[in-house]
Amino acid sequence: MSDTRFSKPLIYMLIGSAIILALSLGVRHAFGLYLVPMSHEFGWGHNVFSLAIAMQNLIWGAVQPITGAFADKYGSKIVVAVGGALYTLGLLLMAVSSTGLLLNLSVGLILGLALSATSFPVLLSAVGRAAHPEKRSLAMGIASAAGSFGQFIMLPSTLLLLQSVGWSAALIVSAILIALIIPLAWLLKAPMYVAPHALAQTNKPALSVKEILIITRNHKPFWFLSLGFFVCGFQVVFIGIHLPGYLIDHGFDATTGTIFLALVGLFNIVGTYTAGWLGGKYSKPYLLMGLYGLRGIAIIGFLLLPLSTWTIYSFGIIMGLLWLSTVPLTNGIVANMFGIKYLSMLSGIVFFTHQVGSFFGGWLGGVNHDITGDYNMVWIFSILLSIFGVLVHFFVNEEHVIHD
Repeated sequence: MSDTRFSKPLIYMLIGSAIILALSLGVRHAFGLYLVPMSHEFGWGHNVFSLAIAMQNLIWGAVQPITGAFADKYGSKIVVAVGGALYTLGLLLMAVSSTGLLLNLSVGLILGLALSATSFPVLLSAVGRAAHPEKRSLAMGIASAAGSFGQFIMLPSTLLLLQSVGWSAALIVSAILIALIIPLAWLLKAPMYVAPHALAQTNKPALSVKEILIITRNHKPFWFLSLGFFVCGFQVVFIGIHLPGYLIDHGFDATTGTIFLALVGLFNIVGTYTAGWLGGKYSKPYLLMGLYGLRGIAIIGFLLLPLSTWTIYSFGIIMGLLWLSTVPLTNGIVANMFGIKYLSMLSGIVFFTHQVGSFFGGWLGGVNHDITGDYNMVWIFSILLSIFGVLVHFFVNEEHVIHD
């Protein structure tokens, strides 16, 4: 029987990945809290800030396969360190952004590039490469869950900073925290796991990037999986960016929206860990079908029930359990399909569709609000996308196209 325990280098990598994800995603998830104060100070409609966030997600997704390819070839620690430096620069520039152009440069371009190097595709792929196949889904779930703790901590902390020192100073403090990613990147040095049977096949020529891309292009389940991830991106960015504003429109204060997002972060810890654990035991496509279906039911319930702090916080708990539980399952399916050698790049391709969804979720939310004064059409579209997310995973399987 093979030893499936986590090695010491992998444990260090899990710790580093968790802290980096906590910082990177924690700061990013708090961006929705800046929408109202920045828009009010500069006289912007919600569409200006929403467009910058939408650009961020689109750029993030567009460059993710390239960033992933660099991580596959040169190592994750260098890519993550550069991403940490860009993230720090982007937040400092955002702190002085008084025009839509500067906001798009900082929030859209620079932070989009930074997030492609400091988020799930690169970090979970690094963890996945180092873990035993039987523990890969669990290891990804642990990193995702621990990283989710950042959302729980950063949201109330950011609100406290916004209320005490203002949005610009809050961004400077966030930039100082993000700079810690640069030294933490050096924990990402666990070696790639090599199966014992593979040691006897080291003379077998490895597939080139071009060859793997041709195989991927012709594998339909891979593209159905990508379409499903579009749904995830649309829903989480729409809710993450616009729900605080939605609640303010309905007479609640900023604290209510912050507690909602903090609950999402807290229960996301449970959701991502559980999804990673279940993914090692049951069909990942079936689990994803269940997650997308439950999201749709939760949104319907939230819209139909009377709006109160009880229904808001209950919605936050339920959505937290379902929030990023898709990530370890989706990345695990990619690893099962194509092995781990090019996992960062291939996960980046799937993630691009997630970010296209994020672009439309962030942007259309602002457009809908500016035109109609509400978010009704986008809520309805989110429900329809949940149905689509269930259906599309009927055509996804985990069969090995390429073995590790």
